[in-house]
Amino acid sequence: MLFRLAGLHDIVCFEQNDQIGGGWVYNTRTGHSSISYMTHTISSKPMSQFSDFPMPAHYPDYPSHQQILAYFQAYAKQFQLEQYIQFNTTVLHAEKTWNDRWRLSLGTGMQQEFDILLVASGHLTVPRHPEWKDRFSGLYLHAHDFKTDETIRNQRVLVIGAGNSGCDCAVAASHVATQVDMSLRSPQYIIPKLIMGKPTDTFAASLQWLPQILQNWLQAISLRLHIGRYRDYGLPEPDFLPTQAHPTINSEILGRIRHGKITPRPGVQDVNQSTVYFTDGSQADYDVVIAATGYKIRFAFFDSALINWEEARQIPLYLRIFHPAHSNLCFVGLLQPQGCIWTLAEAQSRLIARWLTGKTQLPDNWKEQAQIEGEYWVHQFIARPRHALEVHYQTYLNQLNDAMTK
Repeated sequence: MLFRLAGLHDIVCFEQNDQIGGGWVYNTRTGHSSISYMTHTISSKPMSQFSDFPMPAHYPDYPSHQQILAYFQAYAKQFQLEQYIQFNTTVLHAEKTWNDRWRLSLGTGMQQEFDILLVASGHLTVPRHPEWKDRFSGLYLHAHDFKTDETIRNQRVLVIGAGNSGCDCAVAASHVATQVDMSLRSPQYIIPKLIMGKPTDTFAASLQWLPQILQNWLQAISLRLHIGRYRDYGLPEPDFLPTQAHPTINSEILGRIRHGKITPRPGVQDVNQSTVYFTDGSQADYDVVIAATGYKIRFAFFDSALINWEEARQIPLYLRIFHPAHSNLCFVGLLQPQGCIWTLAEAQSRLIARWLTGKTQLPDNWKEQAQIEGEYWVHQFIARPRHALEVHYQTYLNQLNDAMTK
Protein backbone atom coordinates (compact mmCIF):
# COMPACT_ATOMS: atom_id res chain seq x y z
CA MET A 1 0.00 0.00 0.00
CA LEU A 2 1.05 3.59 -0.53
CA PHE A 3 -0.56 6.43 1.33
CA ARG A 4 -1.06 9.99 0.21
CA LEU A 5 -1.53 12.83 2.68
CA ALA A 6 -2.27 16.24 1.16
CA GLY A 7 -3.41 17.91 4.34
CA LEU A 8 -4.62 16.50 7.63
CA HIS A 9 -7.86 15.08 6.25
CA ASP A 10 -6.99 14.23 2.65
CA ILE A 11 -5.76 10.65 2.88
CA VAL A 12 -5.64 8.15 0.03
CA CYS A 13 -4.30 4.63 0.07
CA PHE A 14 -3.47 2.85 -3.19
CA GLU A 15 -3.83 -0.93 -3.05
CA GLN A 16 -3.02 -3.11 -6.04
CA ASN A 17 -5.20 -6.02 -4.83
CA ASP A 18 -8.98 -6.10 -4.79
CA GLN A 19 -9.40 -6.46 -1.04
CA ILE A 20 -7.87 -5.84 2.37
CA GLY A 21 -5.23 -8.29 3.53
CA GLY A 22 -2.08 -7.94 1.42
CA GLY A 23 0.04 -11.06 1.57
CA TRP A 24 -2.54 -12.79 3.76
CA VAL A 25 -4.93 -13.07 0.84
CA TYR A 26 -4.27 -16.64 -0.27
CA ASN A 27 -3.86 -16.93 -4.02
CA THR A 28 -2.42 -19.84 -6.02
CA ARG A 29 -1.21 -17.49 -8.76
CA THR A 30 2.59 -17.45 -8.89
CA GLY A 31 4.29 -14.09 -8.71
CA HIS A 32 1.67 -12.88 -6.24
CA SER A 33 3.00 -12.23 -2.75
CA SER A 34 0.84 -14.34 -0.51
CA ILE A 35 1.02 -16.97 2.15
CA SER A 36 0.74 -20.66 1.29
CA TYR A 37 -2.23 -22.87 2.04
CA MET A 38 -0.77 -24.15 5.33
CA THR A 39 0.39 -20.85 6.87
CA HIS A 40 -0.29 -19.99 10.49
CA THR A 41 1.20 -17.09 12.40
CA ILE A 42 4.58 -17.50 14.07
CA SER A 43 3.73 -14.86 16.69
CA SER A 44 1.01 -15.64 19.19
CA LYS A 45 -2.46 -14.10 19.35
CA PRO A 46 -1.78 -11.88 22.41
CA MET A 47 1.42 -10.54 20.83
CA SER A 48 -0.09 -10.05 17.36
CA GLN A 49 -3.30 -8.13 17.97
CA PHE A 50 -3.67 -4.39 17.51
CA SER A 51 -3.93 -2.35 20.69
CA ASP A 52 -7.42 -1.05 19.89
CA PHE A 53 -8.92 -4.22 18.38
CA PRO A 54 -8.41 -7.58 20.17
CA MET A 55 -8.58 -10.78 18.18
CA PRO A 56 -11.72 -12.88 18.76
CA ALA A 57 -11.64 -14.91 21.97
CA HIS A 58 -12.13 -18.19 20.09
CA TYR A 59 -8.95 -17.70 18.01
CA PRO A 60 -6.20 -20.21 18.92
CA ASP A 61 -2.74 -19.26 20.19
CA TYR A 62 -1.47 -19.28 16.59
CA PRO A 63 -4.26 -18.27 14.18
CA SER A 64 -4.52 -19.59 10.63
CA HIS A 65 -4.14 -17.40 7.57
CA GLN A 66 -7.92 -17.48 7.07
CA GLN A 67 -8.43 -16.14 10.59
CA ILE A 68 -5.79 -13.43 10.18
CA LEU A 69 -7.37 -12.27 6.92
CA ALA A 70 -10.78 -12.13 8.59
CA TYR A 71 -9.24 -10.15 11.47
CA PHE A 72 -7.65 -7.58 9.16
CA GLN A 73 -10.87 -7.16 7.21
CA ALA A 74 -12.89 -6.80 10.41
CA TYR A 75 -10.42 -4.15 11.59
CA ALA A 76 -10.86 -2.17 8.38
CA LYS A 77 -14.64 -2.41 8.70
CA GLN A 78 -14.65 -1.41 12.38
CA PHE A 79 -12.69 1.77 11.68
CA GLN A 80 -14.30 2.46 8.27
CA LEU A 81 -10.97 2.45 6.46
CA GLU A 82 -12.11 1.30 3.04
CA GLN A 83 -13.41 4.78 2.21
CA TYR A 84 -9.76 5.87 1.98
CA ILE A 85 -8.56 2.97 -0.17
CA GLN A 86 -8.48 2.75 -3.95
CA PHE A 87 -8.35 -0.96 -4.75
CA ASN A 88 -7.02 -2.48 -7.98
CA THR A 89 -4.62 0.47 -8.28
CA THR A 90 -0.95 -0.23 -8.86
CA VAL A 91 1.66 2.47 -8.35
CA LEU A 92 3.96 2.16 -11.35
CA HIS A 93 6.34 5.03 -10.65
CA ALA A 94 7.06 7.58 -7.93
CA GLU A 95 9.27 10.60 -8.57
CA LYS A 96 10.07 13.93 -6.99
CA THR A 97 8.73 17.10 -8.63
CA TRP A 98 10.48 20.46 -8.90
CA ASN A 99 8.63 21.73 -5.80
CA ASP A 100 9.52 18.70 -3.62
CA ARG A 101 6.22 16.88 -4.00
CA TRP A 102 5.71 13.29 -5.15
CA ARG A 103 4.28 12.51 -8.57
CA LEU A 104 2.84 8.99 -8.80
CA SER A 105 2.00 7.28 -12.08
CA LEU A 106 -0.79 4.76 -11.56
CA GLY A 107 -1.78 1.61 -13.38
CA THR A 108 -5.08 3.30 -14.18
CA GLY A 109 -3.23 5.67 -16.52
CA MET A 110 -3.60 8.60 -14.12
CA GLN A 111 -0.93 10.72 -12.48
CA GLN A 112 -1.36 12.39 -9.10
CA GLU A 113 0.84 14.57 -6.94
CA PHE A 114 1.22 14.36 -3.18
CA ASP A 115 2.77 16.28 -0.34
CA ILE A 116 3.86 13.30 1.73
CA LEU A 117 4.37 9.71 0.70
CA LEU A 118 4.11 6.73 3.05
CA VAL A 119 5.35 3.42 1.66
CA ALA A 120 3.84 0.35 3.30
CA SER A 121 4.28 -2.14 0.47
CA GLY A 122 6.48 -4.59 2.38
CA HIS A 123 9.77 -6.19 1.40
CA LEU A 124 8.71 -9.72 0.44
CA THR A 125 8.04 -9.20 -3.26
CA VAL A 126 11.36 -9.67 -5.08
CA PRO A 127 12.80 -13.16 -4.45
CA ARG A 128 16.53 -13.69 -3.98
CA HIS A 129 17.62 -16.70 -6.07
CA PRO A 130 20.75 -18.88 -5.80
CA GLU A 131 23.23 -18.36 -8.64
CA TRP A 132 22.81 -21.98 -9.84
CA LYS A 133 19.05 -21.63 -10.33
CA ASP A 134 19.10 -22.04 -14.12
CA ARG A 135 21.38 -25.07 -13.99
CA PHE A 136 18.72 -27.16 -12.27
CA SER A 137 16.71 -29.15 -14.84
CA GLY A 138 13.77 -30.08 -12.61
CA LEU A 139 10.99 -27.90 -11.22
CA TYR A 140 12.44 -24.86 -9.46
CA LEU A 141 10.27 -22.80 -7.12
CA HIS A 142 11.08 -19.95 -4.83
CA ALA A 143 9.18 -20.16 -1.53
CA HIS A 144 7.44 -17.01 -2.82
CA ASP A 145 5.64 -19.22 -5.37
CA PHE A 146 5.05 -22.32 -3.25
CA LYS A 147 1.32 -22.10 -2.54
CA THR A 148 0.06 -25.71 -2.62
CA ASP A 149 1.60 -29.18 -2.35
CA GLU A 150 -0.02 -30.60 -5.49
CA THR A 151 3.04 -29.81 -7.63
CA ILE A 152 5.37 -31.80 -5.35
CA ARG A 153 3.28 -34.88 -4.61
CA ASN A 154 5.35 -38.08 -4.98
CA GLN A 155 8.43 -36.04 -5.94
CA ARG A 156 11.99 -35.90 -4.59
CA VAL A 157 12.22 -32.44 -3.02
CA LEU A 158 15.12 -30.32 -1.81
CA VAL A 159 14.33 -27.23 0.29
CA ILE A 160 17.07 -24.60 0.45
CA GLY A 161 17.08 -22.72 3.74
CA ALA A 162 15.82 -23.36 7.27
CA GLY A 163 14.16 -20.05 8.03
CA ASN A 164 10.45 -19.79 8.75
CA SER A 165 9.46 -20.18 5.10
CA GLY A 166 11.95 -22.99 4.51
CA CYS A 167 10.75 -25.04 7.47
CA ASP A 168 7.10 -24.48 6.53
CA CYS A 169 7.83 -25.68 2.99
CA ALA A 170 9.77 -28.71 4.22
CA VAL A 171 7.05 -29.75 6.66
CA ALA A 172 4.33 -29.38 4.02
CA ALA A 173 6.37 -31.32 1.47
CA SER A 174 7.12 -34.10 3.94
CA HIS A 175 3.46 -35.10 4.00
CA VAL A 176 3.16 -35.71 0.25
CA ALA A 177 6.64 -36.07 -1.30
CA THR A 178 8.58 -39.32 -1.56
CA GLN A 179 11.75 -37.63 -0.25
CA VAL A 180 12.42 -34.28 1.42
CA ASP A 181 15.90 -32.94 2.14
CA MET A 182 16.61 -29.52 3.69
CA SER A 183 19.88 -27.72 2.97
CA LEU A 184 21.44 -25.34 5.51
CA ARG A 185 24.49 -23.21 4.75
CA SER A 186 24.84 -22.06 8.37
CA PRO A 187 23.45 -22.84 11.83
CA GLN A 188 19.93 -21.73 12.62
CA TYR A 189 17.93 -21.54 15.83
CA ILE A 190 14.75 -23.54 15.31
CA ILE A 191 12.49 -22.82 18.26
CA PRO A 192 9.17 -24.54 19.04
CA LYS A 193 6.02 -22.44 19.27
CA LEU A 194 5.44 -23.43 22.89
CA ILE A 195 7.94 -23.21 25.75
CA MET A 196 6.89 -24.47 29.18
CA GLY A 197 3.28 -24.51 28.00
CA LYS A 198 3.29 -20.89 26.85
CA PRO A 199 3.61 -19.39 23.37
CA THR A 200 7.29 -18.74 22.87
CA ASP A 201 6.95 -14.97 22.41
CA THR A 202 4.86 -14.54 25.57
CA PHE A 203 7.41 -16.62 27.48
CA ALA A 204 10.18 -14.36 26.20
CA ALA A 205 8.14 -11.25 27.03
CA SER A 206 7.73 -12.46 30.62
CA LEU A 207 11.51 -12.23 31.00
CA GLN A 208 11.83 -8.63 29.80
CA TRP A 209 12.23 -7.25 33.31
CA LEU A 210 15.45 -9.24 33.79
CA PRO A 211 18.94 -8.11 32.71
CA GLN A 212 19.71 -9.16 29.13
CA ILE A 213 22.47 -11.57 30.14
CA LEU A 214 20.06 -13.39 32.45
CA GLN A 215 17.34 -13.44 29.76
CA ASN A 216 19.80 -15.05 27.36
CA TRP A 217 20.77 -17.69 29.92
CA LEU A 218 17.18 -18.59 30.81
CA GLN A 219 16.15 -18.79 27.16
CA ALA A 220 19.12 -21.03 26.34
CA ILE A 221 18.44 -23.35 29.30
CA SER A 222 14.71 -23.65 28.56
CA LEU A 223 15.43 -24.36 24.90
CA ARG A 224 18.02 -27.04 25.76
CA LEU A 225 15.60 -28.73 28.17
CA HIS A 226 12.82 -28.61 25.60
CA ILE A 227 14.57 -29.91 22.48
CA GLY A 228 18.06 -31.02 23.47
CA ARG A 229 20.98 -30.31 21.14
CA TYR A 230 20.58 -29.47 17.46
CA ARG A 231 23.24 -32.03 16.59
CA ASP A 232 20.79 -34.71 17.80
CA TYR A 233 18.68 -33.80 14.75
CA GLY A 234 21.59 -33.73 12.32
CA LEU A 235 21.61 -29.92 12.40
CA PRO A 236 24.62 -27.65 12.99
CA GLU A 237 24.90 -26.11 16.45
CA PRO A 238 24.62 -22.29 16.49
CA ASP A 239 27.70 -20.55 17.87
CA PHE A 240 25.86 -17.30 18.58
CA LEU A 241 23.07 -16.14 20.87
CA PRO A 242 19.42 -16.55 19.81
CA THR A 243 19.02 -12.76 19.90
CA GLN A 244 21.77 -12.30 17.28
CA ALA A 245 19.77 -13.86 14.43
CA HIS A 246 16.23 -14.01 13.20
CA PRO A 247 14.79 -17.17 14.77
CA THR A 248 12.76 -19.88 13.07
CA ILE A 249 9.57 -20.60 15.01
CA ASN A 250 8.32 -24.07 14.14
CA SER A 251 7.03 -26.93 16.29
CA GLU A 252 6.88 -29.59 13.58
CA ILE A 253 10.20 -29.58 11.74
CA LEU A 254 12.28 -31.25 14.46
CA GLY A 255 9.75 -34.04 14.87
CA ARG A 256 9.59 -34.63 11.12
CA ILE A 257 13.38 -34.91 11.08
CA ARG A 258 13.41 -37.45 13.90
CA HIS A 259 10.69 -39.44 12.14
CA GLY A 260 12.87 -39.66 9.04
CA LYS A 261 10.51 -37.58 6.91
CA ILE A 262 13.02 -34.73 6.44
CA THR A 263 16.79 -35.15 6.08
CA PRO A 264 19.12 -32.22 6.86
CA ARG A 265 21.84 -31.53 4.30
CA PRO A 266 24.74 -29.04 4.29
CA GLY A 267 24.99 -26.12 1.89
CA VAL A 268 24.83 -26.56 -1.88
CA GLN A 269 28.20 -26.60 -3.66
CA ASP A 270 26.97 -26.93 -7.24
CA VAL A 271 24.12 -28.15 -9.43
CA ASN A 272 24.20 -30.08 -12.70
CA GLN A 273 20.84 -30.94 -14.26
CA SER A 274 18.93 -32.85 -11.58
CA THR A 275 22.00 -33.58 -9.44
CA VAL A 276 22.83 -31.39 -6.46
CA TYR A 277 26.34 -31.49 -4.96
CA PHE A 278 26.73 -30.54 -1.30
CA THR A 279 29.68 -29.01 0.54
CA ASP A 280 30.41 -32.24 2.43
CA GLY A 281 31.09 -34.08 -0.84
CA SER A 282 27.73 -35.87 -0.99
CA GLN A 283 25.25 -35.59 -3.84
CA ALA A 284 21.63 -36.48 -4.62
CA ASP A 285 19.10 -36.20 -7.43
CA TYR A 286 15.89 -34.21 -7.08
CA ASP A 287 12.73 -33.55 -9.06
CA VAL A 288 11.91 -30.28 -7.28
CA VAL A 289 13.93 -27.54 -5.58
CA ILE A 290 12.17 -25.02 -3.32
CA ALA A 291 14.44 -22.07 -2.59
CA ALA A 292 13.58 -20.33 0.65
CA THR A 293 16.45 -17.94 0.08
CA GLY A 294 14.88 -14.66 1.09
CA TYR A 295 14.12 -11.42 -0.72
CA LYS A 296 15.78 -8.33 -2.09
CA ILE A 297 14.77 -4.94 -0.73
CA ARG A 298 13.43 -3.42 -3.92
CA PHE A 299 10.67 -0.96 -4.72
CA ALA A 300 9.69 -1.23 -8.37
CA PHE A 301 8.12 2.23 -8.37
CA PHE A 302 11.34 4.03 -7.31
CA ASP A 303 14.23 4.66 -9.70
CA SER A 304 17.40 2.94 -8.47
CA ALA A 305 19.13 6.32 -8.42
CA LEU A 306 16.62 7.42 -5.80
CA ILE A 307 16.59 4.31 -3.60
CA ASN A 308 18.70 1.20 -4.10
CA TRP A 309 18.88 -1.11 -1.11
CA GLU A 310 18.97 -4.48 -2.89
CA GLU A 311 22.36 -5.45 -1.48
CA ALA A 312 22.40 -3.08 1.48
CA ARG A 313 23.68 -4.37 4.80
CA GLN A 314 22.12 -1.49 6.66
CA ILE A 315 19.17 0.80 5.99
CA PRO A 316 19.73 4.43 7.08
CA LEU A 317 16.26 5.47 8.20
CA TYR A 318 15.53 7.38 11.39
CA LEU A 319 13.53 5.05 13.63
CA ARG A 320 13.25 2.77 10.57
CA ILE A 321 10.71 5.28 9.22
CA PHE A 322 12.06 8.67 8.11
CA HIS A 323 14.34 9.00 5.08
CA PRO A 324 17.15 11.53 5.71
CA ALA A 325 17.37 12.63 2.06
CA HIS A 326 13.61 13.02 1.62
CA SER A 327 11.88 14.45 4.66
CA ASN A 328 8.43 13.86 3.14
CA LEU A 329 9.02 10.13 2.58
CA CYS A 330 8.22 7.60 5.30
CA PHE A 331 8.27 3.81 5.44
CA VAL A 332 5.88 1.66 7.45
CA GLY A 333 6.68 -1.97 8.14
CA LEU A 334 10.10 -1.93 6.47
CA LEU A 335 11.64 -4.02 9.21
CA GLN A 336 12.16 -7.60 10.31
CA PRO A 337 11.43 -7.91 14.02
CA GLN A 338 12.05 -10.73 16.43
CA GLY A 339 8.33 -10.66 17.05
CA CYS A 340 5.18 -9.50 15.27
CA ILE A 341 5.57 -6.86 12.58
CA TRP A 342 1.95 -5.63 12.66
CA THR A 343 2.06 -4.26 16.19
CA LEU A 344 5.28 -2.42 15.41
CA ALA A 345 3.73 -1.03 12.21
CA GLU A 346 0.84 0.20 14.36
CA ALA A 347 3.27 2.01 16.66
CA GLN A 348 5.08 3.45 13.62
CA SER A 349 1.78 4.71 12.25
CA ARG A 350 0.86 6.37 15.54
CA LEU A 351 4.21 8.15 15.59
CA ILE A 352 3.78 9.32 11.99
CA ALA A 353 0.28 10.60 12.79
CA ARG A 354 1.60 12.58 15.75
CA TRP A 355 4.40 13.98 13.58
CA LEU A 356 1.97 15.03 10.85
CA THR A 357 -0.30 16.79 13.33
CA GLY A 358 2.55 18.57 15.07
CA LYS A 359 2.17 16.67 18.36
CA THR A 360 5.63 15.12 18.02
CA GLN A 361 8.78 16.80 16.78
CA LEU A 362 11.79 15.04 15.33
CA PRO A 363 15.12 16.00 16.92
CA ASP A 364 17.27 18.54 15.13
CA ASN A 365 19.89 15.90 14.34
CA TRP A 366 17.48 13.21 13.14
CA LYS A 367 19.17 12.92 9.75
CA GLU A 368 22.52 12.19 11.37
CA GLN A 369 20.79 9.79 13.75
CA ALA A 370 19.43 7.82 10.79
CA GLN A 371 22.95 6.75 9.81
CA ILE A 372 23.92 6.01 13.41
CA GLU A 373 20.84 3.85 13.91
CA GLY A 374 21.51 1.91 10.72
CA GLU A 375 25.01 1.10 11.97
CA TYR A 376 23.70 0.24 15.44
CA TRP A 377 21.20 -2.31 14.23
CA VAL A 378 23.58 -4.01 11.83
CA HIS A 379 25.99 -4.66 14.70
CA GLN A 380 23.28 -6.28 16.82
CA PHE A 381 23.05 -9.30 14.51
CA ILE A 382 25.36 -11.63 12.63
CA ALA A 383 26.16 -10.50 9.10
CA ARG A 384 23.52 -11.96 6.79
CA PRO A 385 21.40 -10.27 4.11
CA ARG A 386 18.21 -11.20 6.00
CA HIS A 387 19.33 -9.04 8.94
CA ALA A 388 19.50 -5.74 7.05
CA LEU A 389 16.03 -4.92 8.41
CA GLU A 390 16.25 -6.79 11.73
CA VAL A 391 15.29 -5.19 15.06
CA HIS A 392 14.85 -6.38 18.62
CA TYR A 393 11.11 -6.11 19.17
CA GLN A 394 10.92 -4.58 22.64
CA THR A 395 13.96 -2.33 22.22
CA TYR A 396 12.57 -0.89 19.00
CA LEU A 397 9.05 -0.50 20.42
CA ASN A 398 10.51 1.40 23.37
CA GLN A 399 12.30 3.72 20.93
CA LEU A 400 9.03 4.46 19.13
CA ASN A 401 7.17 5.06 22.38
CA ASP A 402 9.91 7.37 23.62
CA ALA A 403 9.81 9.35 20.36
CA MET A 404 6.06 9.89 20.75
CA THR A 405 6.62 11.75 24.00
CA LYS A 406 8.91 14.38 22.45
